[in-house]
Amino acid sequence: MKIKYKQHSPLLAVAFNILLAYIVYMLCRIIYICENWSLFSQGWNNLSLWNLLRGGLRYDGSAIAYTNVLYIILMLLPVIAKEKRWWQTMCKWVYVVINSLAVVANLCDSVYSQYTGRRTTSTFFSEFSNENNLGTIFFTELLNHWYLVLCGIVLIAMLWLLYLKPSGDIDNAANPNCVRRYRLVQSLSLLFALPLAFVAMRGGIVNTYRPVSLTDANQYVNQPNEAAIVLNTPFSIIRTIGKTSFEPPDYFDSEQLETLFTPLHTPDSNAVPTRRNIVVIIVESFGREYIGFYNRNLDGGRYKGYTPFTDSLLALSLTWEETFTNGRTSIDGMPAVLASIPTFVEPFFFTPYSLDRVSGLPGELGKIGYSSAFFHGADNGSMGFQAAARAMGFQAYYGRNEYDDDSRFGGEEDFDGTWAIWDEPFLQYFATKMGELQQPFVTAVFTASSHHPFVIPEQYRDIYPEEELVMHKCIRYADNALRRFFETASSQPWFDSTIFVITSDHTNMSNHDYYRSPIGLFRGPIFIYDPSGQLPCGIRPGIAQQIDIMPTLLDIVGYNQPYIAFGNDLFAMPADSTWTVNYTGGIYQFLQGDTIVQFDGERVTAAYNLLTDPLMQRPLNTGVDHHTNKLKAIIQQYMTRMVNDQLTVK
Repeated sequence: MKIKYKQHSPLLAVAFNILLAYIVYMLCRIIYICENWSLFSQGWNNLSLWNLLRGGLRYDGSAIAYTNVLYIILMLLPVIAKEKRWWQTMCKWVYVVINSLAVVANLCDSVYSQYTGRRTTSTFFSEFSNENNLGTIFFTELLNHWYLVLCGIVLIAMLWLLYLKPSGDIDNAANPNCVRRYRLVQSLSLLFALPLAFVAMRGGIVNTYRPVSLTDANQYVNQPNEAAIVLNTPFSIIRTIGKTSFEPPDYFDSEQLETLFTPLHTPDSNAVPTRRNIVVIIVESFGREYIGFYNRNLDGGRYKGYTPFTDSLLALSLTWEETFTNGRTSIDGMPAVLASIPTFVEPFFFTPYSLDRVSGLPGELGKIGYSSAFFHGADNGSMGFQAAARAMGFQAYYGRNEYDDDSRFGGEEDFDGTWAIWDEPFLQYFATKMGELQQPFVTAVFTASSHHPFVIPEQYRDIYPEEELVMHKCIRYADNALRRFFETASSQPWFDSTIFVITSDHTNMSNHDYYRSPIGLFRGPIFIYDPSGQLPCGIRPGIAQQIDIMPTLLDIVGYNQPYIAFGNDLFAMPADSTWTVNYTGGIYQFLQGDTIVQFDGERVTAAYNLLTDPLMQRPLNTGVDHHTNKLKAIIQQYMTRMVNDQLTVK
C-alpha cells in the first residue's frame, strides 16, 4: 500500500491554517473598529497601533488556541487512520465550523457591544436565558446590518477555500519502519504543538504565573472602553465561563476599612416614618444626553433635546449637578436603583452570590408596613427581573401576563412584537393598578419601548419621524408616555402623598463626545418629583448615582432601622463628599469632586480632572491617593460582603 503526498506535512498545514485564523480574527477586529468608530474616534489619535496589534495578537492567540486545540490534536495524532480522506475531511470541517462560530461571535458583538460598552462575556447566556424573542431580534439585525453578513460570508469562505490540506511522512504503510518513523514524527509534532498551544492559551511566556485576563487588555489602550478593540469575543466568553466573580482583596485591615467606607447605614431609631408612597420609574436607555434640561450649554446653547415633558417635570423637581448610572445594561440598573448594589465585574444577579439576602428598598419598607409591587411589560421572567424583584422584597409582580389578563386594557394588541407592551398603555396600567394597592406603597416600573429594534407604535410614526439617531424617536415616544402617565396619576387619590423618582437603567446611543467619554457613558438622569411641594426643587450641587436612590428615599420617608446600601443618603452628605463608582472594561472608575480615578484592582491606571479635561484626554500624575483609598475600601467591602452573605443587617 503506497501513500504519496503532493502537499505539506501535517505540522506545516496546521501552522498555515492557524495563521489563517489569526488573519481572520484581525479582519474581524478591523470590522469591529469600523462599526464602532464613533466610540473610539475621540481618542484614536492617542492610541498606539503597535500596542493594539501586539495586544490583539496576544488575545487572538489565546482564543485560537482554546478553540482549535481539538483540531490540532486530530491533525497531529500519530495514527495511520488520519491519512484517510474521511479523516482529513473531518478535520477540515472541525476547523471551519469552530472558526466560523468565532467569526459570527465577533461580528455579532460589533453590534451588541454598542449597547454594553464591552465585549460579550458568558453572562450573556444568563441574561437572556428567559427570552423567547431572540430569533426575531437576530433576524432584524441581519437585515439592518446586511453588510456584516456579507463580511461574515467572505471570512468564512476564506477559511474554507484557503484551508491547506496536509500531507504525511509515510511512503509505505505496510513497512513497519515507515510506520514507526511516521508515528515518531507525528508524536514529536504533537509534543511540539501542544506546549505552544498551552502558552498561547495563557497569553504568552510573559507573566506566566497567571493566564492573561480581560483586565490585562487595558495595558494596551488609554481608556477602558478601548479595551474592546484588543479583546475578541470568543476569548471573553471562554475566560468567563464558570469563573468566580469576586475575590475579596485585603487592601486594609478591618478597623481601617470601616473608617474609610462602610455600607452600613444607621438612621435615627427615634425617627417617625412619614408613610408617604414611593414610585420609582426606570426608563429604558434614557440617557442624560437626550434631556434638554440637563444640556442647556450643549451645542453652544442651541441644543433642545428630545424630552419636552421631562424638561417641564424637571423644572418642578429636585436633581443634582452630576447624575450617573452605575452600569451599562438593564440588569445592572435594577439592583443599583432598588437595592443600592452597583455592578462590579459582572451583574450581581448573575453571580453565585445572587442568593445572598438583600436589603432592597421594598424589603426594608415592608418592615414598616409598606405594600409593594414591581411592573415590567415583558414576558414574566424576562431579563431575570421577576426573580430579582422577589429577592429585593417586592410582594407582587405585574408583567405582560397580568396585563394581558386585565380586560380593561388592550392585551396582546399592545405588544410591540419583540420585547414588551408599549410604554404608553403599560404606564396607564401601572397608574391604574397602584390605585388598587394598600397605602403606603412602594412600586417600581421598568419601561421597554426605547430599546432595540427602535420602533414605535404605528400611530406615532408620523408624529415622531426618524431623526439623527434611531433612538431619538423612541425617546420622544417614551417622554410622551411619561406625560400621559402623569396626567392619569395626577387624578388619583394617592398622587399628592407620593414621591416619584425618575431615572434610567443605563445610557445608549450618543452623538456628543462629552457623553462618549469613559465617564460620559454613565451619565443618566436622576430626579425626584414631589407633588406636595414638601421637597425642595432645583439643581442641588454634587453628584448623585443610582445606588444613592435607595438610602436617599429611606431618609425622606423617615425610615428608622439599620440597613446595608453601598450608596449615600444625599441629604446627609456635603456636596464635595458625594461620589460615584462604576466598572467598565475591567476598570473601576471613581469620581469625587472634579477628579476621576481609574483602577484595575491593583494599581491606578489613570486619573483626570473633569473640570479642565472633560473628555478625559490628559492624565494627571499625582494627587489621587484619597480617591484611590476610598475606591479600594468600597471594592473590599463589596467583595467581602458578597462572598460572606453580609448584604443585610443580621
